[in-house]
Amino acid sequence: MGLLSGAARALVRGADRMSKWTSKRGPRTFYKSRGAKGVGFHGRGGRFVLVKEMVPELVVPELAGFNLKPYVNYRAPEGTDVPLMAKQLFLETVAPAIEKDFRAGTFDPEHLERYGFEPTQEGKLFQLYPKNLPR
Repeated sequence: MGLLSGAARALVRGADRMSKWTSKRGPRTFYKSRGAKGVGFHGRGGRFVLVKEMVPELVVPELAGFNLKPYVNYRAPEGTDVPLMAKQLFLETVAPAIEKDFRAGTFDPEHLERYGFEPTQEGKLFQLYPKNLPR
């Protein structure tokens, strides 16, 4: 976009839209920084009141003796692992136990809870039925 077309656009649409986004133009919570939120509020007389519940708590694990580096080069070769599908997960985890019980004659299709099957989704954070059922 050229200089003249930019100036014409600013005049037609309004110069206010073309101005810089600052803390005076933005909402109350906008600070010209990296998006950090306030950890308190301004009280009477302009005093800043710190609210401990608003201060972020960083939980960092102990990494003493950890050999891996925290950076992965963008030139690193792609991994060879194939994505894990539901059928493959079933065949690797549950199917051997079912097959073993079937051969032993102790398999009961009425008691699948032994193999991790849950008949209801009550109390689950992400319910599979009926809304989130994969199609």
